[in-house]
Amino acid sequence: MHVFVNDSTEHCDWLSENVSSDIVNEMDFTQCVTNEQLFVPLSLLPSVFIILLLSFVERRRKIYDCERSALCLRGRFGFVLPLDFTGKMQNRWSYAFAFGAVTPMVLELIFKSTKYNYVLPELKVLEVLLTALMVSIACMPLFACLSTPHRLLGGVLGLLYSLFWFIRQLWYLILCRSLLLRGSKIFAVYRLLGWFLYTPQLLCLAFLVCRFGFIIVKGVKKHLRNYSQQEEVKKHEYKYVQHLLRRSAEASVQKSWIQRKVYEWDPYFKFPNRIIATIVLSFYGVYVVIATEQVSSWFFISDLERCSNFGFLQAFFLKHLNYFKYAWYISAACATLSSAVHISQVLVYYRKHIKSLRAGEKKYLPKTYRPDAVDGVMGLLKYSGYQIAFSVWGYFIVHIVMFMIGMVFVYLVILPIQEDGFLAWLKWVSLSLANFFILIIVMVLQRVLSRIFFLQDKISPTDEDKPLALNNRKAFHNFNYFFFFCNVILGLMNCLLRLIKSAAVGLMLLSRIERTIMPEGFENLDNSYCMWLGMIMADHHHTNPVLVCFCHLLLKYNLERFQDGEYSHLNQEPLAKDRVRTRWLLVYTLLRNPQLILMRKKHKQKNDKEGEFAFAWAVSHTA
Repeated sequence: MHVFVNDSTEHCDWLSENVSSDIVNEMDFTQCVTNEQLFVPLSLLPSVFIILLLSFVERRRKIYDCERSALCLRGRFGFVLPLDFTGKMQNRWSYAFAFGAVTPMVLELIFKSTKYNYVLPELKVLEVLLTALMVSIACMPLFACLSTPHRLLGGVLGLLYSLFWFIRQLWYLILCRSLLLRGSKIFAVYRLLGWFLYTPQLLCLAFLVCRFGFIIVKGVKKHLRNYSQQEEVKKHEYKYVQHLLRRSAEASVQKSWIQRKVYEWDPYFKFPNRIIATIVLSFYGVYVVIATEQVSSWFFISDLERCSNFGFLQAFFLKHLNYFKYAWYISAACATLSSAVHISQVLVYYRKHIKSLRAGEKKYLPKTYRPDAVDGVMGLLKYSGYQIAFSVWGYFIVHIVMFMIGMVFVYLVILPIQEDGFLAWLKWVSLSLANFFILIIVMVLQRVLSRIFFLQDKISPTDEDKPLALNNRKAFHNFNYFFFFCNVILGLMNCLLRLIKSAAVGLMLLSRIERTIMPEGFENLDNSYCMWLGMIMADHHHTNPVLVCFCHLLLKYNLERFQDGEYSHLNQEPLAKDRVRTRWLLVYTLLRNPQLILMRKKHKQKNDKEGEFAFAWAVSHTA
C-alpha cells in the first residue's frame, strides 16, 4: 500500500516538469501550428489554377458572338462540375474517400475560426461560412479531377494535387507531432489524439493518390482513344432491364441465413455516390467522436488512479472508480456496435424502398404522404449532412444513456451481490418488486382464462387459433365486473411501461432517418423522415433504370437519324465553307420565293425605300 502511494505521488508531479524544455517544445509546435493554419490559404493558388485549366478544356454548347472572332476561346471556360449527387454511379468510392480527406480540414478550420475573436460576435456565422467556402475552393480539385471527362488531364492534375496534400499531412504527423514526445502530459495526450484523428485522413489521401495513378495508367493504355463512357454508365441499368424482360426461373433458389436475415447482394442494383459518401462519412464521424471521447476519458481516469492518495478511503475510491471505468468502456462498446448496425441499415432500407418504388409498390410510404417536388429537392440537398449529424449525435446520446443504465445496474445488482450475496439480493428484489409481480400474475391470469375458458373450441383440428366466439358468457360477465377496477390499476402500470418502451425505441431509432419515431398519422411532424421520403422519391424519378434506358435509346435513335439525314454535314458551329454554302442556298431560295422576304426579320427591321424597290423588282421579274 505504501509503495502505491509513493508511486501515485510521483505520477502526480507531472505538472512540475522541466519548464525550459516545455517552452522550447511549445515554441517549435507553435511554429508547426502556424504553418498548418497557412496551408489552406496557400492551397488556394494551385486550386484556382487547376479549376481554371479544367474550365478551359470544357466546351460550352452555347457560343456567343463575341467569341467567334477568337478561335482559341470559342466555347471555352465552361462550368467545372465537382460531383453529381443525382444518382451517378462513377467514382463512388473515390468521392467518398475524397470527402473523408477534406472533412477534417473543414471541421478544424471552422472550430479554430470560432475560437479566435477576429470579428464581432454578431458576424461569427459569416466568418464560419467564409471559412467553409475557402476550404471548399481549396478542396475542389480533388473532386473536379475525378468528374472531368478529360480523364488523362484530370488524372495528372489530381495526382499532383493529392500527392501534395499527402506529403504535407505525412510531414505534419511525423515531424510536428514528434515534437510532443517531450514535455507535459497533456501534449503527449494531444499527440496521441492527433494520430487517431488524422490517420484516416492520411489513408484517404493515399487512396486518392492510387486512384489518380490508376486513371493515368488506364488513359495511357487506351492511347487517348475516344471511347464511349456512356455505355459504361448505363451498363448496370441495361442489365436490370434485361433481367426484367427475362422469364422468371421456375425453381426457387434456396437462400442462406445471411441472405434471408441480414443482406442479399443484388447484381442489378448499385448505390449512388451520395449514399456511399454518406455512409463513409457517418462511420468517419462516429470514429472521430469515439477516438476523442476514449482518449480524453483514458487521460482523465489514469490521472485519477495516479492521484488517488486518500489514506484509508483509497481502496473505497478505487473500487468505485473501477465500476465507473468498466461501465464507461462497456457502454462505449455497445453504443459503437449499435451505431455500426444503424449506419449499415441505411443501405438495406435505401435499396428496399427504391426497389419497392420501381416495382410500383408504395407500402413503405405513409398513407397520408403526398409527394412534393420541393421536398424532393430539399431531400437531395440536406440528406447527407443530416444523416452524418444524426449518426454522431445518436452515438453520443446512446452512449450516455447506456452508461447511466450501466451505473444503475452496477449499484442495484452487482454491488449488492458482492457485499451481501446472491440470495440476499434475490430476497430484496422479491420484496421490492412483490407488488409488480402480483400485477403481472393478474395480467397473465386474464390472458390464460381468455384463451382456455372464455373462447369456444376450434372449428377444425387443423386451425391454428380458436375462433372469436365467446364461451361461458355468464362467467365472463361476472369476471369482467369483478376485474373492472383491477384493470384500472393494471392500466396505470401499463402506462408507465408504454412510456418506457416509447422512450427506449425513440432513443434507439434516434439516428435512423429512414424510420419515423412518430406514431401513425403524425409522420409529417418528423421532418427528418419527410426529408428521407423526398430524397428516395427524387432518386426514384431520376434513376429509374427503365426510364433512363428508354430516354437513352430514344436520344441515340434520334442522333443516328440526324447523322444519316440530308443535313448531317451541318453542326452546331459551322465552318467558313458551310457558312458560304448556307448563304448561297438562302439567296437561291429567296430568288425563287420572293414572298419570303417579307417574313424575314431583317426586312421587318429595315424600313427604307431601296428594300421596297428591290422587292417589287423581284416580283415583277419573277412574274
